[in-house]
Parts: sequence; C-alpha cells; structure tokens
Amino acid sequence: MNKISMQTPLVEMDGDEMTRVIWQEIKDELILPFVDLKTEYYDLGLPHRDETGDQVTKDAAHAAIRYGVAVKCATITPNAQRMEEYHLKQMYPSPNATIRGIMDGTVFRAPILVAGIDPYVRSWKKPITIARHAFGDIYKASEMKVPGAAKAELVVTDLDGNESRQMICNYDAHGGILMGMFNTIDSIHSFARSCFNYALSVKQDLWFSAKDTISKKYDHTFKDIFQEVYEKEFQAAFEAAGITYFYTLIDDAVARVIRSEGGFVWALKNYDGDVMSDMLATAFGSLAMMTSVLVSPDGKYEYEAAHGTVTRHYYKHLEGEETSTNSVATIFAWSGALQKRGELDGNDALVEFGRNLEKATLKTIEAGEMTKDLAMLSTLEHKKAVNTHEFISCIHKRLVKLYE
Repeated sequence: MNKISMQTPLVEMDGDEMTRVIWQEIKDELILPFVDLKTEYYDLGLPHRDETGDQVTKDAAHAAIRYGVAVKCATITPNAQRMEEYHLKQMYPSPNATIRGIMDGTVFRAPILVAGIDPYVRSWKKPITIARHAFGDIYKASEMKVPGAAKAELVVTDLDGNESRQMICNYDAHGGILMGMFNTIDSIHSFARSCFNYALSVKQDLWFSAKDTISKKYDHTFKDIFQEVYEKEFQAAFEAAGITYFYTLIDDAVARVIRSEGGFVWALKNYDGDVMSDMLATAFGSLAMMTSVLVSPDGKYEYEAAHGTVTRHYYKHLEGEETSTNSVATIFAWSGALQKRGELDGNDALVEFGRNLEKATLKTIEAGEMTKDLAMLSTLEHKKAVNTHEFISCIHKRLVKLYE
C-alpha cells in the first residue's frame, strides 16, 4: 500500500523501561509500514532527562502546545531508589505533572471495552470517562506534625499587609497533624472549560461532583465556577448537541455511577479523580486497558497510557526472559493521537488509520490472542496467551488485512 501522508508532525515523547521497548515495536510493526510518520521527537527517558536537567520535559510540553497534538510513552518518576539506580543529579518531578502544569491541562481517562473482558458492574455497557483536575489540593498541600499543645490558624496576608485569620484547631498536649490545601480561580476555570469542551467533542453528558454541603467555600467554589462557565459559555452548544451537564454531591454521584450504563464524562477534583480513575479501571477490567489524554482549555492534546513503565517485566526482559506485556493502552495512545492529528489537519486517511489500528487490536483479543493478564480475565472459551512481541505481530497481521 502507499503510505498515508501527514501534513503536520506529532510531538513524540519517548519514555522508560518496558514501555520504551514496546513503544519502538509499535512504531516498527503497526505504524511505520502504513504511515509516513512525521514526529518532533523528545527523549523523556530518565537518563536523558538527567543529562538535560529535565529541560527536555519542559521543551516537549511547549512543543505540544505549538503543534497541538502529542503522544507520550510512560515515564519514571524518580524516588530515592531510582536516584541510586540511575545515578541522578537530583530527584526530578513527575514528567506528567510538569507537562500538565505547562499545558494547564485536565486528564481524561476512559476504559477500553472489548468482548470477553466483562465489567465487574453488570449494568455498565459503555465507557465512563474520568476528568481529573490535576492541580492543587492534597498534591500541593503543606503539612505539619504538631508535637504538643498549640493553636493552628489559617492566615492570609494581602498585598497591603492586611491579615485575615481563621481558627483551625486548638491542640491539646498530645498534638496532632495539620494540612493546608489550595487551588486557584484560574485553574478551576481552565478545568471547567476543558471538561465542557471534551464532553462536546465526544458528545457525552458531563457530570461534576464534589462535597459543597460540607466544604462550603472550597468545594462550593468549584460548583459555582462550573455552573457559571456552563451558563455563559456552553449551555447553548450542549443543548444543540443533545447532551446535558449536571452537578451532584459526590456520594450521590457514586451511587448513580454504579447504577448507570456508562457513556458519560465524570469530572472530579484532584484526589477524587485519582482514586476513582483507578477504581473504574479495575472495575472495567484492567488498568492496562485505560486510555489517558491531557487536554488544555484551548484544545491541545497529549495522549498516553494510564499505566506506568512495567518495571518488573523490564527487568525480566533485560535478563533475556520472555514477557507478556499488555500494549493495548500504549497502542491506543498512538491511535488517539493519529486520529486527532488527522482530524485537525482534515486528513481523513489518517483518522481512518487510527480507527483501523484500534479495530485490529480489539479483533485480535476477540479472536482469543491476548497477553497473559487479559487471558486470566477473559471469558472467551478459546483463548491463547501470547508474549509481548507475538501480540503486536498478531495485530500487525490483522491491520494488513484491513488494507488488502
């Protein structure tokens, strides 16, 4: 076949460990034979991040803003053990957090549904997408241990030096613990706009939930901003698209989610989104079958898998042992980015290729050829566990047939 051309490059962010190995195989087997691939390449592998003092991560994020579409491999966030293992100059922050901060993005995660991998919740028939506000809250909180009797206050000092104070706790002699969380009006507005834009792009209802009855200022501000942005900027477009937005308390939302058939976007604050995305991934079958896309308020996209670098398999790979690593979410990161690039460029052939790549992947699993993690979950009668390379090769054969 003639290779599909690309007008505009993707931003390609390479990564670490087993996902880096899979990344190259996906390109070699599933993309390069079919697409005249154009990318602006950034190596976000930990050794190169260390060489550049993590500047490469910032450069990659700014490139994603310039080009509008990026695809990212899973990366290591170093801890003390990684500092020693890789002889790092410093303990660099999470690349995902750095990129999210620069792009001012919201993370949307959705399960990949395939026949034979049945959700644990019987009513779920369609994917549920989690929209996580990946800024502030507990992840940027300041914490203290209070060793004994003490008074803790919230203190805000304005630019003129005026102080506002509010009592938090009078500790007794046994002391306690203390945490201060924050968020910003601008960040919440960006989160809301990203959620409304994403829901419109996928033509799905948007839910937002928090606990404003308890948190009458912090959570209530989120609720108010979502309602304000919806009414002023998105209500007409939502009504024209035949979709809805509504707010409900998070405990009510959990009950509604369990009873629903899926097919909507669920927006959550940072901690809630972190927890619920993993719960949904497990309840739908596997974290290895979860897509993740970072969307900025002005419509820039960065696609990646929701899981990490699969360290245990990588060490086996280095020892020459066979692995059976699930590459589905990483494949869908590529397919999603290629479809979005094609959509923005008016390149129908590239959009179709992205869909065909997903179709070939799902057909492979439905034919009973899958990695060991899926074979353990699958209810198909006839199934065979294959290794990492065989799985990608099986997908390649089905993709070829779609273009014969």
